[in-house]
Amino acid sequence: MAEIVLIGMNHKSAPVEVREQLAVACKEKVDPLVHLPQLQHVDEMFFVSTCNRVEILFICRDAHEALEEVKRLLRNHLGDQFNDSLDQHFYTHHSLDAVKHLFRVASSLDSMVVGEPQILGQIKTAYRQATEHKTVGVILNRLLHKTFSVAKRVRSETCVGSYAVSISYAAVELARKIFGKLADKRVLLIGAGEMAELAAEHLLAQGVCQMAVANRTLERAVSLARRFRAQTVPFDHILDNLKNADIVLTSTGSPEPILLHRDVKSRMRERRNRPLFFIDIAVPRDIDPKINEIDNVYVYDIDDLQGVIDLNLEDRKREAERAEHIIAEETLKFEDWLCTLKVVPTIIALRDKAEAIRQLEIQKTLSHMPHLSESDRKAIEVLTDSIVRKILHDPILYLKRKSERETGQVCIDFTQQVFNLMERDGDAACALTHEASNDMNYNNLLKSVKK
Repeated sequence: MAEIVLIGMNHKSAPVEVREQLAVACKEKVDPLVHLPQLQHVDEMFFVSTCNRVEILFICRDAHEALEEVKRLLRNHLGDQFNDSLDQHFYTHHSLDAVKHLFRVASSLDSMVVGEPQILGQIKTAYRQATEHKTVGVILNRLLHKTFSVAKRVRSETCVGSYAVSISYAAVELARKIFGKLADKRVLLIGAGEMAELAAEHLLAQGVCQMAVANRTLERAVSLARRFRAQTVPFDHILDNLKNADIVLTSTGSPEPILLHRDVKSRMRERRNRPLFFIDIAVPRDIDPKINEIDNVYVYDIDDLQGVIDLNLEDRKREAERAEHIIAEETLKFEDWLCTLKVVPTIIALRDKAEAIRQLEIQKTLSHMPHLSESDRKAIEVLTDSIVRKILHDPILYLKRKSERETGQVCIDFTQQVFNLMERDGDAACALTHEASNDMNYNNLLKSVKK
């Protein structure tokens, strides 16, 4: 029987320098998916790589041998970078544990920031690449489509992604609450450090397309602006750019405020009192606290945002518990579908044998009745086909129902003995499943098994 295995590395199992080492190597070299034909024990394979995660999900018949092949693939793929120190950071999940892990990853319950939406899009992109390389078959296709629906259900039935749990994300969420949609808002980033970079990512995810970056070091401003398709403005001309900005995010290392009350107040006249939102995530603060006293000006510093995060963490924990329940439920449903795979070779063999008998008997009968018209022959074909289908209906229904129980294999063996299908031994049945996985008839049969 085919087994699902996942090997990977994430922010929990490896420090950032190790993850960077693997992620960069995987991006610079040939996609591991192209090596699937060389893996004798791996039937299907899926590969995803992000800044915090590298995982290979595969279907195999011998988990031990297949895992060794995949590790050898990583060693060959990464060369000297894959050594014992790197190997120790990998984790491995088998069968339903692998399914549950994938569901949790796509639902962002395994992310560094629980509830962040980017990971699902990254998995979908990786799936498209796998389909282009033709490395996914019946099981992984079903599993990944199920993964997308599970993630969608978690999003729609819980609020796990609605609560800000990082300073940058909290700042952007507050901006969204004040302005509503942010797609048409103009953002000025003052400073180009990590916090500003994270906030820019969240702003971009909210549809912001008009951003400008000001930084004392021009090279850093240019680098950040290029990444987020933004413009750069001279650091000395920040006040002039307040006229057009809707959101100003600051994160410099200045020991003193870079924006004072009098400077902002004079610019508000030019803005005709249009709302202006300041996000100060610098320590010491970049924004003079008195600026918050100006009409239609909103200033939030890092303490304000931390308060939002502390409140939201508890809410998110409760929502995450609801999400875990959904994932556990959907994992059991997928297990039920996997169980039906056990009966597919027997059902195929049963139908094939019945059809072979029907064809043989029709040929014998028709050879003695040459006077029959073409319409009569077709009528006999339809009649015998209907009889065979109705006779097989109950045995097949029996197999479907029993396949999801612990005694499923006993029922399969019993059916094979009753109908004398035992010439297909275990290896042959596995081979049948493997060969049929590339056949449209097999896909159709899988659909019928669930009806």
